[in-house]
Amino acid sequence: MSRWAVHEDEVVFTAIRAQGAGGQNVNKVSSAVHLRFDIEASSLPDDIKARLLMLGDQRITGQGVVVIKAQTTRSQDQNRAEALERLQALVDSVAVPPKPRKPTKPTRNSQIRRVDSKTNRGEVKKLRGRVSGSD
Repeated sequence: MSRWAVHEDEVVFTAIRAQGAGGQNVNKVSSAVHLRFDIEASSLPDDIKARLLMLGDQRITGQGVVVIKAQTTRSQDQNRAEALERLQALVDSVAVPPKPRKPTKPTRNSQIRRVDSKTNRGEVKKLRGRVSGSD
């Protein structure tokens, strides 16, 4: 599998305050990181860009910008590295083109088996009818 590396100079990092509990530290340290990556302006190949834009991922905005928020650790550097890893994983997920589907037809034997099973099922249902009363 070919790995297309995301260049760090194409990524914009913004330090923000993390959510959740953390005591006094959470109010004064911006340890969480917002990563923004513009797909169209990147140096990725055109086919990978197209597959990324077609991806139904909620992290990709309508303008084609990937936004990833990392806030799991108390270190900004570690959050930055984690956000980059998640972006790289997203790019790697579309790096290999999907295999084209080969249309197939059912075999003659499977068609016969299907019709036979439908016929048998119809016979079973026909027997559920009312009993003709000849008493």
